[in-house]
Amino acid sequence: MTTHVACLGDSLTRAQLSVDYLDLLERRHPPGDLRLARFCANGDFAHNLLGRLDAVVADPPDVITVLIGTNDARASLAGYPVEQAMKRKRLPQRPSAGWFQQCLGAVVERLRTKTDAPINLLSLPVLGQQLDGAAARASQTYSSLISEVATTHGAAYLPLHERQLEVLRQADAPPIPYREPTLAAGIGAFVRHAVLRRSLDTVSRRRGLVLTTDHIHQNSRGAALVAEVIDTCLPVRST
Repeated sequence: MTTHVACLGDSLTRAQLSVDYLDLLERRHPPGDLRLARFCANGDFAHNLLGRLDAVVADPPDVITVLIGTNDARASLAGYPVEQAMKRKRLPQRPSAGWFQQCLGAVVERLRTKTDAPINLLSLPVLGQQLDGAAARASQTYSSLISEVATTHGAAYLPLHERQLEVLRQADAPPIPYREPTLAAGIGAFVRHAVLRRSLDTVSRRRGLVLTTDHIHQNSRGAALVAEVIDTCLPVRST
């Protein structure tokens, strides 16, 4: 029996600048075991995801996964272009931790009332590779907020952030300082990957990054951890 999984998120789920964790998740299963659908857009905040739920409930899934909050966390960092993001994503107010929790809670409640699917909230991938730096701390803080939403609203919590921290520590990853990618850098990365067919893992290696290509988007190793964590919430096919 095929399991229909709705994967909700942002650019990490859209996978134009990240390795596609949906593809890696599908490869972990026999053909026909999963039907994966993605509901996402680059740069989305939790508020934007709240406006995308009609499409999710129109084709009720068996399982729902939610990986959102990276952009909300980034907006708390010095140097993030908040005003530009607010205009680009049509945000009605300035991003904040409290608003993030409110929006994510509303996402869970809407899905709970409109579908019968179990809802699984992933904690965030680690931002950057300097584990005591502001970016990594922000992703940890927002992961804690996600855990609180899961507990309050009856969703499952999938510990991606914790798993990635474990891998980074085991790898003794060099503490490369976080740099907020510019729009030009993002376009350049897309061109190198989509047009010049340059591997995202090659970009990671050149930059000394273990799980990401640019401190945010996932390489093969980072995306594999996303797939691994999601797999723990999927039903096991009986043999």
